[in-house]
Amino acid sequence: MAVAEDTQEETKTLQQQAGAPAQQEPWIPTVIAEDLHIVYRVYGGAKGKGSATAALNRIVRRKPGGGSVREVHAVKGVSFTAYRGQAVGLIGSNGSGKSTLLRAIAGLLPAESGRVYTNGQPSLLGVNAALMNDLTGERNVVLGGLAMGMSRDEVAERYQGIVDFSGINEKGDFITLPMRTYSSGMSARLRFSIAAAKDHDVLMIDEALATGDKKFQRRSEQRVRELREEAGTVFLVSHNNKSIRDTCERTLWLEKGELVHDGPTEEVLKEYEKFTGK
Repeated sequence: MAVAEDTQEETKTLQQQAGAPAQQEPWIPTVIAEDLHIVYRVYGGAKGKGSATAALNRIVRRKPGGGSVREVHAVKGVSFTAYRGQAVGLIGSNGSGKSTLLRAIAGLLPAESGRVYTNGQPSLLGVNAALMNDLTGERNVVLGGLAMGMSRDEVAERYQGIVDFSGINEKGDFITLPMRTYSSGMSARLRFSIAAAKDHDVLMIDEALATGDKKFQRRSEQRVRELREEAGTVFLVSHNNKSIRDTCERTLWLEKGELVHDGPTEEVLKEYEKFTGK
């Protein structure tokens, strides 16, 4: 019995060192990245042919064609484990690989080498995520909810909460107007509100908390904490260090595609702020 207890205590210590949330047992991994490399390839057009024809030929023949090839090594050997109940910040300079890493976790980009494992369904929310501009906000709430796997009854039940959370109707009945009439901030708030209405196994937020006024940002940060407490895992990409501090207990710092530091948020941010001089 003593040996078993010692083994359990040793495992607990190792998991805590790896960033597992101390308040939860057992520690359940939701995302594991193992020596992950992501490479983009940009192909030049084939000589003597229009770009549409060259693109079609490449698709049909499954060959890049006769043009030049440029490779961008966006993520370089990144390894980490995220656990259920964590909110994990991602920081780094522009082009450091943060958004690429999220897209790889979501299954939208293939790994050049290495692996990504997810326990549960990952959902990626980005400020640039497309909604249908010719449809009303009302219709987009329904379609967005259905696309995330809600039933029509669930969408109907949560509809008013989504609208209220977004604040779209605070200055008029905008939810009944086409999305093309919205400002970029209104559109981003509605996207976040739709995504946040569902409990997620793994929710990845790309800059969404940087939108809206301070009141909406506070609501968003509170909702992220609730999602984490409801046994999900949240990844947040942001250039706003305050949002990372207020929302995440753990932070990954990427530069030039490499993982520079993985640890408690305050510790990582202090190093990052020294590096950036901010």
